[in-house]
This record gives sequence, C-alpha cells and structure tokens, in this order.
Amino acid sequence: MAQRRRRSQLRPKMYTRHRRHATMEITILMWQFSVRSQIKGMAIVALAVLAGLLAAPARAVELKPDTAAAFNQYIRATEARIALDLRDGRFLAVDALPERERREAYAQLRQGQIYVRHLRAEEDEKPIYIPEGLIHHWVGVVFIPGVTLAQVMAELQDYADQPDKYKPTVRKAKVLEHDGNEFKTYRQLYRKQIVTIVINADFDDVYEIPDASHATIRSYSTRIAEVAHPDRPNERELPVGNDHGYVWRFYNYSHIEEKDGGVYEQVESIVLSRRVPAVFAWLVNPLMESIPRDVLTQLLNQTREAVLDWKSRQM
Repeated sequence: MAQRRRRSQLRPKMYTRHRRHATMEITILMWQFSVRSQIKGMAIVALAVLAGLLAAPARAVELKPDTAAAFNQYIRATEARIALDLRDGRFLAVDALPERERREAYAQLRQGQIYVRHLRAEEDEKPIYIPEGLIHHWVGVVFIPGVTLAQVMAELQDYADQPDKYKPTVRKAKVLEHDGNEFKTYRQLYRKQIVTIVINADFDDVYEIPDASHATIRSYSTRIAEVAHPDRPNERELPVGNDHGYVWRFYNYSHIEEKDGGVYEQVESIVLSRRVPAVFAWLVNPLMESIPRDVLTQLLNQTREAVLDWKSRQM
C-alpha cells in the first residue's frame, strides 16, 4: 500500500513536466500532416483525449545551430542519392523498384492511383541524427493523363493562382523575383486544427529542363516565420528560428516526366520541425506512418486537378 501511494504521488509531477509540451507537439503533427484526411477512429480518440487532458500554452523553442547543421548534412546526403538516381536512370521513385513491382506501380499510377512512401536518408549506411529536431521525409508520384510537359510546367509556375488551387492551406502566394528558370517566391501557409497556425515562407525555386520530356524543380525555404495572432489587429511575426518549431525548414524536389500519354509528377518533401518528446512516441510514431500518406495524396490530387483544369481553360 505504501508503495502504491508513493507511485501515485509521482504521477502529478510527471504530468506537470510534460503537459506544457503536449498541445504544441500534437499541433506539429496536425500542421505538417493535417487531419483533414481520414484518420482511423482510434487515432482520433487518442488525439482528442490527449489534447483535452494536456492542453496548455506551448512555449517557444530555438532552432539550435547543431540542429540546422544536421539538417544541412541530411540534405547533402539526400541530394547525393538523387544525383546517383538520375545518373543511373532512376528518374522517378518507382524506377528503383524491382521489375515486377515497378510494372505494377506504373499500371496503378495510370489507373489514377497515387504512389506514396516514407524515405530516410543515410550517410555511410547509417541514419543521420538530428539533435533537437525531427525530419519528415516523404515522396509521392501522380500521373496526369493527356497533358504535356510544357503544360504542366506552365501550371506549376502560375504562383498567383495557388491560393485558389490549394486552399485553405495556401492563403497568399506571389513571385518576388524572376530570372530565367529561377524564382524567388513567397507563400503564407495556414492550418487550423487544435490551434490556428500561420507561417510566412520565402522559397528559392529552380527549374531545370534537360530535355523535351524531363524537368526538375528544387525548392528551398530561405525564410520561415511563424505568425502570432493571425488576422487580428496585433498580428506579428515571431522571431525566425525562435518560435514553436512547427516548421523550421521546408525543402521540395520535384521530378516531372512526359511519357505514356501524359505526365508523371513526383514530389519529394523534407520538413524539419522540433523533436517530439519520447513520452509521446507511442502515439506519434503510428500517426507519422499514416497521416502523411493521406496528405501527400491530397496535394498530388490537387495538382492533377489544377493541371487538367488549366488545360481545359486553354482549349
């Protein structure tokens, strides 16, 4: 009995220590992966209960130099793998599959399905540790029938209309500078789940068209600032790198290939956020494996719809 009483006395301390992190950590998941798509019932219940029990103001965290350096290392490893894939003829992620799986994947893509999988960069065959940070790395491929590479590229460079095509996530979008195939762009991104999250993000987008049937886009975030009190008179940006850590870096690599009577578009996305404490790993890990698949599928579906709509308006 005495031992049970001592254990019960420890629980409030553990609860106090972690409750301040809970809402913020769940919100990271909601922002990056969005629960607009269908999540299985047990995950919804777990999130609702945890949010209700542990709701508390999230505290700001600082992006540490070691975290940023490790992210840069991760990017170098990823780009080295991408360069090797391109050299060896693996332009799309499905090209790296065994022959039978590759044929099946292409057939499913042409039938309208979307290919999505989780990735993890390695260096010397070892995982790259990100101190105080978490990497979210996914790739997805969609097939857009009856269009050309030129039509897809024209649509992807139509930044001004992105708020209409990708709402409500993209609230604002514009080109800041344009020089040939290089674009400096701005987007304001929005998500409302447990709390409202708005970020202002600048990107460097570089388009390359090596031949008539292939193109690549490399998009690096150059500035990400979280917006406090959005849509209120006291709206302001939080200091860059000293916020709630929802999104610290946001890199995308797109591969576009025209063949099979249409265009395949691949998006490989790498996001850096603050690390989720181990106390929530039992809940976070399953969600990390399921939610991004639905969200990336939605994004690629929106892109396909936008391109086909653009084509219809040009006819």
